[in-house]
Amino acid sequence: MSKLSTQIFYVFLLVCATGFAVQAQNITVSGTVKDKQTREPLVGVTVVVKGQSGGTATNTSGAFSFTTAAKAPFTLSASYVGYGTIEQQVTGATTGITIEMEAGTILGGDVVVSASRTPERILESPVSIERMSAASIREIAAPSFYDAINNMKGVESSMQSLTFKSINTRGFNSNGNTRFNQYIDGMDNQAPGLNFSVGNIVGITELDVDNVELLPGASSALYGAGGINGTLLMTSKDPFKYQGASFQYKTGVNHVNDNNSSVQPYNQLDVRLAKSWNNKFGVKAAFSFLQAKDWFGNNYSNFDRNARTAKSGDRNSDTNYDGINVYGDEVSQNMRNVAQSVVAAGTATYIRNYGTATGGLVPSQAQINTFLASNAQTQPFFVGLNTPGLIPNQNVSRTGYNEENLVDYDTKSLKVSGAAYYNITNTVQAVAQANWGTGTSVYTGSDRYSLRNFNIGQYKLEVKGQDFFVKAYTTQERSGDSYISSILGSYINEVSKPSTTWFPQYIGNYVGARAAGQSDASAHAIARGAANQGRFEPGSAQFETAKQRIMNTTISSTDFTKGIYGAKFDDKSNLYHYEGMYNFTNAFNNVVEFQVGASYRLYDLNSAGTIFNDLNESIDINEYGAFAQIGKKLFNDKVKFTFAGRYDKSMNFEGRFTPRITGVFTVAKNNNIRVSYQTGYRNPTTQNQYIDLSVGGGSQRLIGGLPEIMFGKYNLNGNKAFTDVSYRAFVGSAAVGTPNPALLQQYTFDDRGVRPESVQSYELGYKGLILPNLLIDAYGYYNMYKDFITAVDVYQNVGTLASPTFVKFGVPVNAAGEVTSYGAALGLDYLVGNYNFSGNVSYNQIGDLPVNYINDFNTPKVRFNLGFGNKEIIKNFGFNVSYRWQDKFYWNSSFASGDVPSYSSVDAQVSLKIPSVMSSIKLGGSNILNKYYITSYGNPAAGAIYYLGFTFNP
Repeated sequence: MSKLSTQIFYVFLLVCATGFAVQAQNITVSGTVKDKQTREPLVGVTVVVKGQSGGTATNTSGAFSFTTAAKAPFTLSASYVGYGTIEQQVTGATTGITIEMEAGTILGGDVVVSASRTPERILESPVSIERMSAASIREIAAPSFYDAINNMKGVESSMQSLTFKSINTRGFNSNGNTRFNQYIDGMDNQAPGLNFSVGNIVGITELDVDNVELLPGASSALYGAGGINGTLLMTSKDPFKYQGASFQYKTGVNHVNDNNSSVQPYNQLDVRLAKSWNNKFGVKAAFSFLQAKDWFGNNYSNFDRNARTAKSGDRNSDTNYDGINVYGDEVSQNMRNVAQSVVAAGTATYIRNYGTATGGLVPSQAQINTFLASNAQTQPFFVGLNTPGLIPNQNVSRTGYNEENLVDYDTKSLKVSGAAYYNITNTVQAVAQANWGTGTSVYTGSDRYSLRNFNIGQYKLEVKGQDFFVKAYTTQERSGDSYISSILGSYINEVSKPSTTWFPQYIGNYVGARAAGQSDASAHAIARGAANQGRFEPGSAQFETAKQRIMNTTISSTDFTKGIYGAKFDDKSNLYHYEGMYNFTNAFNNVVEFQVGASYRLYDLNSAGTIFNDLNESIDINEYGAFAQIGKKLFNDKVKFTFAGRYDKSMNFEGRFTPRITGVFTVAKNNNIRVSYQTGYRNPTTQNQYIDLSVGGGSQRLIGGLPEIMFGKYNLNGNKAFTDVSYRAFVGSAAVGTPNPALLQQYTFDDRGVRPESVQSYELGYKGLILPNLLIDAYGYYNMYKDFITAVDVYQNVGTLASPTFVKFGVPVNAAGEVTSYGAALGLDYLVGNYNFSGNVSYNQIGDLPVNYINDFNTPKVRFNLGFGNKEIIKNFGFNVSYRWQDKFYWNSSFASGDVPSYSSVDAQVSLKIPSVMSSIKLGGSNILNKYYITSYGNPAAGAIYYLGFTFNP
């Protein structure tokens, strides 16, 4: 694997060296760019030769100059924020050129690439697509461009912390969204050990974003496995087109009127440097650092994790309380079972000691009972079991710790990137790029995970031209000091007092209190107080010592017999990706559009047994695929049909073919109807395949769904596990008398293990300019899903039927039957002078569900966004306001399930441009009304962020 990477690197160097040898004679292109009305020079205008690499940007005097090997006649293209793109043909002199640009935004004039992997006007896109340009990013009211993606049509998100947000479209939202792809400069931004993007922790800094394109729905035919729900592509700025030094500093506050915290500072610094020489060589570097106090996870609602449903009560009223953002209280025991265990252990000890003293005689039952009733350790349990109603048939949980005492809320995010560009010819460019990010954050999976000093690096070599690209990149994930909060909470409890001591103390004191005449509630309070004696209290030296030791000890090092407890990950997983594409359209003289491409990917999993089943073996996953696409315009270019298909194969699963058929019909100038049939699929994630992890405070083991783990390591075929429902019925029968094995029902797994899931998607849409200043975009879709990857909880008896010992497993499986969903969306953009009015509304609904399918659609039926702004209401002064609302819905996940209330949020900003120093000042805020809301159940509520920003050379 490393050898192959080295070989590709050498090939890349060879191509670059060849490029140096074949340089053509260059000419100089120079001139100035001015505002057509004011005649003032424009600073920062991008000027390029159309269809070629390179170019430059105008300086403070509006002047530009670069070299090119192009021969006149050629066309110069000039683009600038807030101005329409100008194309000007050069037929004679290439110096002293004057370009005049007219202010104003042209609706529908954006060019997109991601919809067909080839440039086309957004009006002519064959599928739904949303775009955020550098111009719109400048005007957003949200704290960052990534936050502003929420304002796009049909977009929803799950916010797990201040810096960790999962983007989604078209339903089935989740915390770590494995059904949504995210690319940065053509690199898959997923963390290899997680199989989903970690928000924008490693990504583009805001000053370096050129554009963002979003494809809602399936896109596997062009982009391979994944992306069932959608694909997000972010592109950074080219140093030839965006040159110079720029920086941005934002300072502000959050946690205003927050019961969890006083007002806290929010600070972010972004820096970008870019320079090119002779239109041949260009470099850039970007830096971003954010520091703030994270939002608090403080949902203390009571939750039944087995049934995945909320229940009433709190710690004072429910002895088996399990708070959602409380950890360590997942450890629970039935009171009668504990009493029976103590009595059984005492009986065994007495019989053994009696036999030793009497030469092997066995005591009578009367003698045993006399001992049990008089022995200080067994007396309360024996009496309790033999006194009707004295020990209730109910569970008791340990006292847990609130999330704020366990998780690191001191959020930090550091991103650095750099790239070198070399124009081998006018149309062929070589790029070497590195992106690296680290930070402290929190994300939600089956648990709440504290990501401390987590980091990801992405490194790419690419050669690209007008008709092709070849690239190789790697993603290197490092878990740093990350740990599981529930494991940490439960292990602090175990260090302070083992559960084997805590539960008997609780039951013994409860029986004593009841026998003394105390009420049930008072007896429970007395019992918990007695059992909690010696408990490490948050903030104490004992608590901090135990916490630091456990959170810095790896999970795989845990050894209960030696008193070693660990909650830390040790993940060093990598991804290696190689890809190429060629567009034959020009070779075919544009008679048809034809593209082909292929890719190879390797997942190299390395968690040292803390996440995956890789403690004693290495895990590599190989995937490869290829695609082809052909398109043709007919009937005087009024109709365009495109056919695409892709074949992908993973080493653990059968190959998949995913076709796509699209049609675009021009019904009038700048008015198009589109229809499409798309397919998508995703392989089970690396964790779906190979996870082997203890969660829920140690009460459950998550294992991979491959046969080698289910049927090999854990023998779930030979020693079949029992369903969750039947296990709970069995436990209930044991608590009130003789256990009834007939209640246990076996769960039968598919012999193939977990398999890929797939979707077929149909869409009808319209996009057009009703008026020159009114753009409408509408679509409706219908999706059919098969083999949805979900999970089941089962209980395997590793003891005997007479003396059972159950182990709980969470196992990924495919849901039986077909799941359907459907929806529609409408977006409007209206310009009146410099005023821009925008709005969009989306509707999503799930259809009929198969029997026993757990509904995790996790999507509001209705959501809408409204926007209103003017980039220059008076000279150099502008504003922007956006309003967002979404309906209530029910959230279902492996961590927690419950209602997400409807909410609304207002973002706003006012800005002042200072041309004399090439700067701008922005005063703004997100959720400025400070109405705290959640986007997903079990995650923190977000309040307002108010900020003041200064940007130089935007």
